[in-house]
Amino acid sequence: MQELNLPVFPIKIKDKDGKPFVWDVFRKRYVVLTPEEWVRQHFLWWLSKARGYPGSLIAVEAGLSYNKMAKRADAIVYGKSGTPLMIIECKAATVKITNRVFDQIAAYNYKFGVSYLAVTNGMDHYCCKRDAQAGRWRFLDNVPVYQDLDK
Repeated sequence: MQELNLPVFPIKIKDKDGKPFVWDVFRKRYVVLTPEEWVRQHFLWWLSKARGYPGSLIAVEAGLSYNKMAKRADAIVYGKSGTPLMIIECKAATVKITNRVFDQIAAYNYKFGVSYLAVTNGMDHYCCKRDAQAGRWRFLDNVPVYQDLDK
């Protein structure tokens, strides 16, 4: 898999019927290792280890309904009270982050109403915070540490 703009971590990969699988520490099971999953595993590991996000408060592939269609957010970070705080959208490293990606994650947010959105392709990482007074999103210089989200 492609080297990413994220720290390397002790990832467990196994082959099953000619397909690579990766151990997902958040879902506690092996999942098919796709280019998007490679990014998701690295980004969530980084959030957990470097930014203090509790693994138990990260839901991977969280289901939601949008316009009567079943969708899945790549990950949702919850507060200690169980309130959703951030939606994360991961793309393969070869996928360019465009406005369309932000439109997708913003549409998911109609269901959750979180204050933070994060988008990554493993090379570029973006995070924005909702400015409720101005009614718009403001891009941040970095992904906040968990304790700053859950205030």
